Amino acid sequence: MIEFRSVSYAFEDVPVLEELSLVIDDGQFVVLAGANGSGKTTLLRHSNGLLSPDEGTVLVDDRPVCDDLIAARSSIGMVFQHPRDQFVAATIGADVAFGPENLGLPREEIDRRVATSLEAVNMAGRDDERIAALSGGEQARVAIAGALAMEPTHLVLDEPFTGLDDPARRSVLGRLESLSANGTGVVLATHDLRDVFDLADRVIAMDDGRIVADAPPDRVRDRLEDVPVRVP
Repeated sequence: MIEFRSVSYAFEDVPVLEELSLVIDDGQFVVLAGANGSGKTTLLRHSNGLLSPDEGTVLVDDRPVCDDLIAARSSIGMVFQHPRDQFVAATIGADVAFGPENLGLPREEIDRRVATSLEAVNMAGRDDERIAALSGGEQARVAIAGALAMEPTHLVLDEPFTGLDDPARRSVLGRLESLSANGTGVVLATHDLRDVFDLADRVIAMDDGRIVADAPPDRVRDRLEDVPVRVP
């Protein structure tokens, strides 16, 4: 579970989040909708300690993120808008292994996690391929595999379809749908809901650092009319 309790955050004295409270349960597929600048990315970066609130508290599995960053980052797998920004190694296998290695896990367990994670994104057996030679969709899937190797309770993705062509987008969507069906919580931030609206258990809309709608897809559509997002 991810919980935000009265979280406020400002960047250079400009408020980005204002007394925001929210609970995201395990196993849900949540779409976090909002225009660029609405506060989506800032909110997500608080979930694993990349940012710290000016006021309020963020908890993961009932534990404040600030008390144990390693635990939070093990539970929250983060995939950035541009996957290349998070790669730390030249090859697929080495990059996916990086997180588990930093947990100090035995080699056998690291290898198991790498193999399982690559299989989950349909890239099994490609450990030695160079990331720079991959397509955009393949790079996105490697980024997801790297997050999954931490065996998180939630996979958090920030605008994951940016720059992807239609086949790549559908490939990533298929992986997310499969992961969700197998119990991994998914939190996906986007300004374009057309591909993910029907996959969502819950749509949370943000505008100007506040939550303006929070409901299942069949009950939230009318409440999105004043939010600058693309709805199917």
